[in-house]
Amino acid sequence: MDFELSPAQKDLQTRARALAETHMAPRAAEVDRTEAYPWDHVERLRAAGMIGMTIAKELGGQGLGYLEAVLVIEEMAKHCGASARIVVETNMGAIGAILKYGTPAQRKLAAELVLSGDKPAICITEPQAGSAATEMTTRADKRGDVYILNGRKHWITGFILVRHPQLNTPKGLIIGKREPALGLRGIPESELIFDNLEVPVEMLLVPPRGLRHGFADLMDAYNGQRVGAATVALGLAQGAYEKAVTYANRREQFGRPIAEFQGLQWMMADMSIALEASRALIWKAALSAPPGGFPDAVLAARAKILAADTAIKVTNDALQIWGAAGYSRDNPLERYLRDARMFTIAGGTAQVLRTFVASSILGRKLPQTRDGYLTVGDEIGRPDLRRDKQSSRAKART
Repeated sequence: MDFELSPAQKDLQTRARALAETHMAPRAAEVDRTEAYPWDHVERLRAAGMIGMTIAKELGGQGLGYLEAVLVIEEMAKHCGASARIVVETNMGAIGAILKYGTPAQRKLAAELVLSGDKPAICITEPQAGSAATEMTTRADKRGDVYILNGRKHWITGFILVRHPQLNTPKGLIIGKREPALGLRGIPESELIFDNLEVPVEMLLVPPRGLRHGFADLMDAYNGQRVGAATVALGLAQGAYEKAVTYANRREQFGRPIAEFQGLQWMMADMSIALEASRALIWKAALSAPPGGFPDAVLAARAKILAADTAIKVTNDALQIWGAAGYSRDNPLERYLRDARMFTIAGGTAQVLRTFVASSILGRKLPQTRDGYLTVGDEIGRPDLRRDKQSSRAKART
């Protein structure tokens, strides 16, 4: 696979780097401290054409691919994790699902909103449905020409659109508690409550395979979001690594730069290896997406697992190289470390994604439920369990 960037891609990467260094880096600590959504960063990104890059040209976008988005995300994350997440969520995830599965009217509306600087969100997580997303209890009941939504969502990222021509600030949408998060504090994580929220039927997103496959198709769209999350993790790690290398060359102890000590040299060598490996997996996953489609699920999972683990290790080691100075909030290392910590959790935990990758390797489903686990036991020679389950099912039918 050829990972050589085209001249246009290199130019995009250079422009993204300059924007991040000039405008995002000076404000990153303030965004973290105030926990305020960086609308000025949104405007900078919008003006630079880095929001909605993956939207088709006929809808006002540039029709670029996931790799182009990845190049921008990494450059942003090297200086400001919040800005990087804005690029993810305006090029991948929810917008990707709407662009692929939506009606012409839905696609047009979503494209206009995103290109103007808005940011959509996929509302999956609930208080009792995190990794077990199929256990969601929120309901959408059809009544005439509207759906009535009731339920509670949790850890929903970013700003939720409550005004547009169809909904017009509806009653029944309550933005609840904002989580006091460890890192990435410029992007709010909030609770949403649907209390008889009315949504017009024309806003229902129906994939070509129908609603019976709606959840699976949504998860397919989520593979793009995972590639984006992996890239934010990579960018945070890369930014911390670069600062560690610079610091090691200038910081002197015992009469010489600490870069001359072998213990630190090996740390930096391991950091660089992990970063290159993560980048290779992310680019491979990004390039696996066909035109108008989503990245391969297994490649996206592998990329996110490795990049998330790498981000935690690299930011931690970078802080160690800085020593007490890295532990201070006057320097960015502690922020990189806090920001990196979310990526083994959000968008699919590292453990759930490892199980998914294992299932693809073994060619069998590896269920998480207790009953499902017994089914796997049946397959490996536990007829007693199989008989018990068959008996229980028969009783349930009668």
